Amino acid sequence: MADGWLGPTSWKTFPFSYPRLPSASSYPSPLTSSTMASFPSQHRQCRCSSDANPSHPQPALLVFSGGTAFNGVVEELKNFTTRVAHVLPVSDDGGSTAEIVRVLGGPAVGDIRSRCLRLSNRSTAEALAVRSLLGHRLSLDPHHAKSEWYSIVEGDHCLWKGVSKPYRETIRAFLAYFQNQIIRRSDESFCFSNGSIGNFFFAGARIFFQSLDAAIFLFSRVSEIPTDSLVLPVISTNDRLTLGCELWDGTIIRGQNEISHPTSGSMEPVKKESSSTPALPSRIKRVFYMSSEGKNLLHEVFPAANPAVLEQLNNVDCIVYAMGSLFTSICPSLVLLGIGEIISSRSCLKVLMLNGTRDRETSGFSASCFVTSITDALNRTYGDSFNRLQNLPGQYINTLLVPRDGEIPVDKECLASQGIREVIVVNSIRDPKVGVIYDPKSLIQALADLIDIYMKSQVTLGQA
Repeated sequence: MADGWLGPTSWKTFPFSYPRLPSASSYPSPLTSSTMASFPSQHRQCRCSSDANPSHPQPALLVFSGGTAFNGVVEELKNFTTRVAHVLPVSDDGGSTAEIVRVLGGPAVGDIRSRCLRLSNRSTAEALAVRSLLGHRLSLDPHHAKSEWYSIVEGDHCLWKGVSKPYRETIRAFLAYFQNQIIRRSDESFCFSNGSIGNFFFAGARIFFQSLDAAIFLFSRVSEIPTDSLVLPVISTNDRLTLGCELWDGTIIRGQNEISHPTSGSMEPVKKESSSTPALPSRIKRVFYMSSEGKNLLHEVFPAANPAVLEQLNNVDCIVYAMGSLFTSICPSLVLLGIGEIISSRSCLKVLMLNGTRDRETSGFSASCFVTSITDALNRTYGDSFNRLQNLPGQYINTLLVPRDGEIPVDKECLASQGIREVIVVNSIRDPKVGVIYDPKSLIQALADLIDIYMKSQVTLGQA
């Protein structure tokens, strides 16, 4: 077999730290090999409009989200500002992510890979080819999937068409390293069914560098994400993380997928329609992290929040809780020590984007229930009593965006009692699979208007 199977042996690990959003040019580069040196110059240029007009910098946002619902508005958000820190959980345990974690261990990267692809460059034919390659999923049939995977790693697959030699060598080296790691686990049979090439590339890079941050940085460079956009795991770790939840009836459920969209171990794509999953026996009281083999509250663990997330929280102009699975996409980022402390101390915009439909996690919820759940997560109300906060909902959320004709009742009196009086209705569209969702242009315009008002008020205060 070719030497490439041994992986990217000419690369070295490197010290890595995330820059502050205003200083995009301070990124360190791991790509110092001759391969990176030969990248076409147009791929190394900064395309950010904030750099072009430093006297009017773009607003800086931090968005808590998962890997699905918010993806639909990412492209529109890029037209407004690229100075966005996307904070995502690393506890997904469904689909091909679950198979990678089962065989190779480590954190789940599916949500991070999904967001990176949404942020990736689409301005050239080669950028589209790279995006198509890293966004590709293998066949559901295990035999066909394995055959297709070998064709990709060997460099014979048609997906490589349009990918230049520097990109080809870089991507293929880490895919080969991923394959090498699978072969070394000879006691585990890896199933390639529905596998994500982007996830495989991510996993290969993470294992090689022994750093999730480094893998994200590499993926960001290869897919040409705007250099002042950050994709941040809420927990920076090389270890497997398991999400658990406690229901109000005392039931403990282990695993993000089991909480949100049980699949009985199937490798088929997760169906996220509310009608496709059975109801929970009781409402969710809280989510928490547990040891990888844990099954009850005695196995709760307390991972530290990514310091880069805490730093960005201290500096952004607007904090957004995006639409998505409330307890498995948003709350896993909020329950960590330090998150609630910083958010409650900030006087910036704090916006909740209410979902358009209910799901398994939020059956029977009104808008104020969403606010209460987010407040409880940030306060760690039902966790360790020594780490509880007692902040009011208005200290965490000051504005609510609501999709027009959404399913979730907007109980304005209850919201007002929680300190939330700014409720803005945004145009929506109906998706045949998931129901009412935000119209992307209308949502980002509403957000832009809010931020514009806030920024002008800050200027006025500064002149007073």
